[in-house]
Amino acid sequence: MAFAAAKYAYGICDICSQRFRLKTLQTQWDGMKACYECFDVKQPQLEAPHVRPDAEALLQPRPDVSVVPSAFTVYTNVGLGIIGTVLTTPTEMTASLGDVTITVI
Repeated sequence: MAFAAAKYAYGICDICSQRFRLKTLQTQWDGMKACYECFDVKQPQLEAPHVRPDAEALLQPRPDVSVVPSAFTVYTNVGLGIIGTVLTTPTEMTASLGDVTITVI
């Protein structure tokens, strides 16, 4: 479809509602036609920032193998029935839940 040249056409500014030559009206970022006085550029805070994903793992890690954990702490509710009782050096530990039984020796 062909359009006219708009050589003598007038347009109305969408912001101030004044009459201007159609060729002098500019289209803003929100699609409104504005005159040179009302024309507003898009503000940078309206654009979403570029967010990169967080790094989750190291490339070729080298863990310290000279330190071997010899003891660990287990928090249990055995003893006085208080949750958080410390069992420092367990020699045998058994836990069960339904049909699943876990035994660590």
